[in-house]
Amino acid sequence: MKRIGIFVCHCGTNIAGTLDVERIVEEIGRYPDVVYASDYRYMCSDPGQQLIRERIGEDKLDSVIVAACSPAMHETTFRRTAESAGLNPYQTEIANIREQASWVHQKQSEAATNKAIETIRTIVAKARYNQSLTPFHLPLVKRALVIGGGIAGMQAALDVADAGYPVVLVEKSERLGGRMAELSGLYLNFDAAANLLESKLESVREHPNIQVLNSAEVTEVGGYVGNFVVKVEQREDVPTDGDQPATAPGQPVPYTFDIGSIVVATGYELYNRNRLGEYGGTRFPDVIDGLQFEEMLRPDGPTAGQIRRPSDGRVPKEVVWVQCAGSRDPELHMPYCSKVCCMYVAKQSMLYKQMVPDGQATIFYIDIRTQGKGYEEFSQQAMENYDVLYVRGKASKVFQENGRVTVWGVDTLTNLPIEVEADLVVLATATVPRGDAPELGQRLRVSTDEHGFFSEAHPKLRPVESLTAGVFLAGAVQFPKDIPETVAQASGAASKVLSLFSQRQMVQEPTIAYVDPELCSGCGLCIPACPYEARLMHDWQPIAVVNTALCQGCGACTMVCPNKACQVRNLTHQQILSMMEAYL
Repeated sequence: MKRIGIFVCHCGTNIAGTLDVERIVEEIGRYPDVVYASDYRYMCSDPGQQLIRERIGEDKLDSVIVAACSPAMHETTFRRTAESAGLNPYQTEIANIREQASWVHQKQSEAATNKAIETIRTIVAKARYNQSLTPFHLPLVKRALVIGGGIAGMQAALDVADAGYPVVLVEKSERLGGRMAELSGLYLNFDAAANLLESKLESVREHPNIQVLNSAEVTEVGGYVGNFVVKVEQREDVPTDGDQPATAPGQPVPYTFDIGSIVVATGYELYNRNRLGEYGGTRFPDVIDGLQFEEMLRPDGPTAGQIRRPSDGRVPKEVVWVQCAGSRDPELHMPYCSKVCCMYVAKQSMLYKQMVPDGQATIFYIDIRTQGKGYEEFSQQAMENYDVLYVRGKASKVFQENGRVTVWGVDTLTNLPIEVEADLVVLATATVPRGDAPELGQRLRVSTDEHGFFSEAHPKLRPVESLTAGVFLAGAVQFPKDIPETVAQASGAASKVLSLFSQRQMVQEPTIAYVDPELCSGCGLCIPACPYEARLMHDWQPIAVVNTALCQGCGACTMVCPNKACQVRNLTHQQILSMMEAYL
């Protein structure tokens, strides 16, 4: 017989505002095996946790159920509370009566209360068969791999290396720096990107803990968190003079690394302008994208920092920027906001006016989105101090006539059509994932979203983690970001790596799958069913075995096993059937 204690949380008014907590406590207190039931305003608070500790000791509880919010919020908290009172943490269960009862039935108090009681009853049925478990301990390789040598990759590599751990930094191109190396001045203060980048480059090059592989690509990833085996091929390029790019590829040089954790920071691309037929695609030489304009502004660019029309080399007296070219267009292009365009267009227009004071700068925009410290004030400068003309409206068409480019659209403030002739048109094209992102995602076993960006484990609670343990995300590989946000996320990813490396050994949750060898027939159906590649056949017996380091306890194998040989610890077939019976 179990001795179960149940603790119902009010969660302020989030639960108690809808549910009849007193009735819940009264009902569940009558269940078999329940020796204690009570409620408290905030169970996750220090007094709430102390109540749990006291009752575990005084009532000799061997199982605890907290009826509160989602286990994603506080399951770890309550497990630690139980463990501090001498109870195995895996004898702790969470009954979610907030998200699954109170919040979704706010106007149906009685029905929601009944649902909460039924939910707790099913968890009691499960808890009766819970086993006391112990986490697995696995070896841990304390070397990190960073894929991508832009500002995100360099920041993550430096943070890990500064903590004393070796880092392998793999960059696909011939040089580090990524997209930031293609920029001129940066908003908010027009600092030269090259100057800021050079200090990072120097730190990376000179760091004794960082091994840089330029012209290299990750070709294979095996293993699991703490024990990845990564194969890299580096092109043995033949360099030309000094810093010039390589001209003749040689034979690739293979490397194999034992890696504990991986940071993916491969960056972004710009939307293919050939798909922007309404703006002329690439047919008109005087219609360029934002990065081409940045190239003009750079002192080492093709025009030595001077703004010139590509068609004839003249100084453009009228320049039009078209925002959201390929962004925020769910019917034809990408539905999302590319986030950085409003700011860099404001910056480019101000730099243009500094260099061509008698020039006219016009910006077509849908909305101005300036999300960051000082960003709104910066964009206002373009209008107030530089006389940049902002036209609220979507540019519908760009065409060329008599040697000039014309932008046609509708001013949505006046509802009148507008035509602007220009010497140069700059398209703020959408920021999109790299073309090789899906292929890299497959190698890393990391999923991508519908647009091709790498998916995070949870957008709010685990924003730098992927669903593959030990693989973390940094920068625009996840979604469009500007430089400050990219650097912050890179340091966040690095902190996750360091948190992992702070352990002596890998600690793996024990609530994973196992195989009963007496029931397994060796059919192998569980092997392709496992999304984490945690299944394989035994070397000399016709039975399936579980790689405990890779298994995430999802239960897919239990669904396909015809003999019921596959089960998940503390979520066995017996427990599931008991929960169903209790609910019915």
